[in-house]
Amino acid sequence: MPLKSSAGDRSETTSITSSRWRLALRRNIFLRYNDCRSLLSSPRLTYRAALIEQYSSSREGPDRLVHVATIAKDGKFTSVQAFRASEDRSVDVTYTDTKVIGNGSFGVVYQARMVDTGELVAIKKVLQDKRFKNRELQIMRKLDHCNIVRLKYYFFSAGDRKDELYLNLVLEFIPETVYRVARQYSKSKQTMPIAYIRLYMYQLFRSLAYIHSQGICHRDIKPQNLLLDPESGVLKLCDFGSAKHLVKGEPNVSYICSRYYRAPELIFGATDYTTMIDVWSAGCVLAELLLGQPIFPGDSGVDQLVEIIKVLGTPSKEQIREMNKNYTEFKFPQIKAHPWPKVFRSRTPPDAIELVSRLLEYTPSARVTPLEACAHRFFDELRQPGVKLPNHRDLPPLFNFTVHELQIQPQLNEILMPAHAGAAGSAGGSPCAETPAGPQASSSAPQAPATAAAKHPTQRQSSGNE
Repeated sequence: MPLKSSAGDRSETTSITSSRWRLALRRNIFLRYNDCRSLLSSPRLTYRAALIEQYSSSREGPDRLVHVATIAKDGKFTSVQAFRASEDRSVDVTYTDTKVIGNGSFGVVYQARMVDTGELVAIKKVLQDKRFKNRELQIMRKLDHCNIVRLKYYFFSAGDRKDELYLNLVLEFIPETVYRVARQYSKSKQTMPIAYIRLYMYQLFRSLAYIHSQGICHRDIKPQNLLLDPESGVLKLCDFGSAKHLVKGEPNVSYICSRYYRAPELIFGATDYTTMIDVWSAGCVLAELLLGQPIFPGDSGVDQLVEIIKVLGTPSKEQIREMNKNYTEFKFPQIKAHPWPKVFRSRTPPDAIELVSRLLEYTPSARVTPLEACAHRFFDELRQPGVKLPNHRDLPPLFNFTVHELQIQPQLNEILMPAHAGAAGSAGGSPCAETPAGPQASSSAPQAPATAAAKHPTQRQSSGNE
């Protein structure tokens, strides 16, 4: 990542990106963790590690009853018995106009149109291991939030080979992703308007606050997994294929999350990480939208740490212990933190830079929570009355908080619910979930004292990296 710096800074950057420096990092980190080193070089071991994690966390065994649906095709129409996301009874579902819109190691994604409603849906088809419950299915059946893609139906289908079983998730269809929209701006040598960055990131943090409150960690936050309706400005988090309910004391694989967005504790091989790895990833997404390119574009696990240290400086012994208490080697070149304002363009709003600095902290517990990020002053403009999208349309619903959301960190409710929004849950249209907060529900949630300090809990004194 190009950094604005003096000649002295440039010489320092050259030295820390030398092959000798990278080799030192490799010896210090990865040679001590053979499993981690193997994971970085072997896709088979990556899959094996994922299976080990499945064994340790799927003690309940496979789904008690896996009903393999009979798929009937009549010309362009496909009929199947599927299960509704919220209940166990099956219903007849017919769809048409099926076409492939994505594929990868996870499986295939199709677009289709429901015959009865005319609604577009996305069907994600993934190979199912019969020995385990599908974690993605179990998690998605629990989720109900306006900033998370909704699971409508699911069904199992047989594959071409014997004993091959596929899980099909029928999801609401959202036409765009933050990744594709950001790339369009980049190709035209423009940066995304700050109004859109503010809107998209707010909704991402709101979705993270919701899943984290249920103990669920997404573990793959990146622009490609942020679905977008460019007309309404609604953002929805998708792809829970890597998501997991984190249980304290149970180990998790550290080789998780796409490289550019991987938290440093994962690079250090931590297996007892928290949902704060999602917060780091979200900070990387915010920085990328502000810069027009990834902030930490490492070519490998080692390079990823190099890119992070170039900006944040060398982590202290205490910070390394906070990332992974089992890591005892501390032989790192001492690199000073690069001032945050020099990382970004001169016109970047200081509030945005300050928020990035609060998200990209080495110490996981020092990072702001997703709801604290929503309350950050960078998003104050969204809370002003009469704000419109750059296309002159109204903002999507941003303050339709549910009772559950208002109970996560109630001391923030005074900031999160602007006066013009009226009763909680009534701002801007449809509720965010089946049980929106009403006037009584809002007032019954515990409130923090209305002090000056409470107005922006995310403010802090400047550190050496700002």
